[in-house]
Amino acid sequence: MSVADGLIAVKAARNNMEQTRVGYSVTKNVGKATVRNHVKRLLKENVRLLDLKAGWDIVFIARRNIVTADFHEIGRSVVRLLRRAGLMADGIEKTGAQVN
Repeated sequence: MSVADGLIAVKAARNNMEQTRVGYSVTKNVGKATVRNHVKRLLKENVRLLDLKAGWDIVFIARRNIVTADFHEIGRSVVRLLRRAGLMADGIEKTGAQVN
């Protein structure tokens, strides 16, 4: 299954395990190494704040426009895509994650 918007594409597949594994792909067309690492850190932190359904392999693929987005824009995009894919556990974020 895959869903996407202007900032991120998300691909997911069942993994027949009790845990969810998450990967991040940020290619060179996004920017140089420091930019790519910054984007990965922003994505990882936004995903860490969420409660995901168990038993999935999820890959977040950054698109070029993500470079201009801030932490909260990326967070809204992540939540919107995960909800659309049905990968949020009960649709509720962990404490501390406020995404409108």
